[in-house]
Amino acid sequence: MLGADEAGHAQAMTVALAKQKAAHLRDRAPSAKLRADRLTRCIALLIAREGEIVRALNADSGSRSAAVTGVADVAASLGPLKYARANLDAWMKPEKRKTTPAILGLLGAKAEVRFQPKGVVGVISPWNFPVNLTFSPLAGILAAGNRAMIKPSEYTPATSELMARMFASAFSDEEIAVVVGGPEVGQAFSELAFDHLIFTGAASVARHVMRAAAQNLVPLTLELGGKSPVLLGRSADFATAAARVMAGKTMNAGQVCLAPDYVLVPDDKLSQFVAEAKASTAAMFPTLKDNPDYTAVIAERHYDRIRGYIEDARTKGADIVEINPAGEDFSQQEHRKIPPTLILNPTDDMTVMQNEIFGPVLPVKTYGAIGEAITYVNGHARPLALYYFGTDESERDRVVDATTSGGVTVNDVIFHVAQEDLPFGGIGPSGMGSYHGVDGFREFSHRRAVYRQIKTDIGPLKALRPPYGEGVRKYIASQLKP
Repeated sequence: MLGADEAGHAQAMTVALAKQKAAHLRDRAPSAKLRADRLTRCIALLIAREGEIVRALNADSGSRSAAVTGVADVAASLGPLKYARANLDAWMKPEKRKTTPAILGLLGAKAEVRFQPKGVVGVISPWNFPVNLTFSPLAGILAAGNRAMIKPSEYTPATSELMARMFASAFSDEEIAVVVGGPEVGQAFSELAFDHLIFTGAASVARHVMRAAAQNLVPLTLELGGKSPVLLGRSADFATAAARVMAGKTMNAGQVCLAPDYVLVPDDKLSQFVAEAKASTAAMFPTLKDNPDYTAVIAERHYDRIRGYIEDARTKGADIVEINPAGEDFSQQEHRKIPPTLILNPTDDMTVMQNEIFGPVLPVKTYGAIGEAITYVNGHARPLALYYFGTDESERDRVVDATTSGGVTVNDVIFHVAQEDLPFGGIGPSGMGSYHGVDGFREFSHRRAVYRQIKTDIGPLKALRPPYGEGVRKYIASQLKP
């Protein structure tokens, strides 16, 4: 049961939602001009507040790379918003469909799909990229003509408070409202009767969100994660592959839902991959401890969890390769930094192979034939992403066709999420629904079927009404054919 303060939050959220729903009913679907204006206001906020965003995220994490914030939180939010604004008019056009039977179309009947705003969309955004994973879905939400209520993460309080001020400065609370608070507030938020709810975060939390949303039959978009594998073919350029894999793994200290979670490497290429991983990491991070480009782990409990994965693997016999180019001592440090760490030939009884890592730790397993690697991937939960490196097109197609994941990047990692014209989403335990570009517009729209009948009441239409006679029997007979 909610306490007094929590009950007050719940009541305030209920009132805010009712206000937005009433505004939606009053104003109905906004014009393209107003939708573009809302997108422009979001763009202006990000441009004007970029420095504040960098400082807030650094304060929340203890040590957050300004470049990562600039690229992955600010620039990566501006792209979807600008893309939506540029394509808005085309997306809003009704989609013509064929009539059944086709003769009706020839006689003047019309069938189309119109894209209608759902109403009020709830957004629960996470701590790892709190700005991007708030503004990026807003591109589709606002383009579709909706209003939004946002619950940012309690793990990034400075950034959450900043976003609340940002939105309040540019939007009325009938358009966008921000709710801040801890897990109890988040739980109450997920129980609200939204017209759609998007949650980005851990699968364990998503189960609670989905259960809460079910009370009001709220449709969901779930952007989760999982253990995204990297398959290195024998035809891969191992220097390039290692550099790109380690860049993805060390970005934001591995705290990325799309980060490569483990690598499958040919058994005769393990030492080569390890050597290239060391070299590429050293080139990116000659030092780690006080290097502003190398991000800290968000909180003590996550730091302890990741260190626990390493120690569990060590205890159970895995080879641990810590990549620490300057040989720095991390036993005493101001921040929660963990050096990039390879775990060689882990076994499935190790916790690092059972849970999404969300940190700068990379298990590396070997395989003999590519079929073994495919079998291993398919023996585990469907991941958010799959990465293949190699120039063998036949092998590439075999890997892509024989596996299932939310998305795929070939010869790199993560980059498919940056393609605005591709849908982004998971499958099964890695999520449901997808957004970005036109897919985001459609995800947050009600696709409403509209059929316009011909004006003339011709014989075949009359024949479908009682009293039934020879016309109906002929129609049924015409359908009973292979």
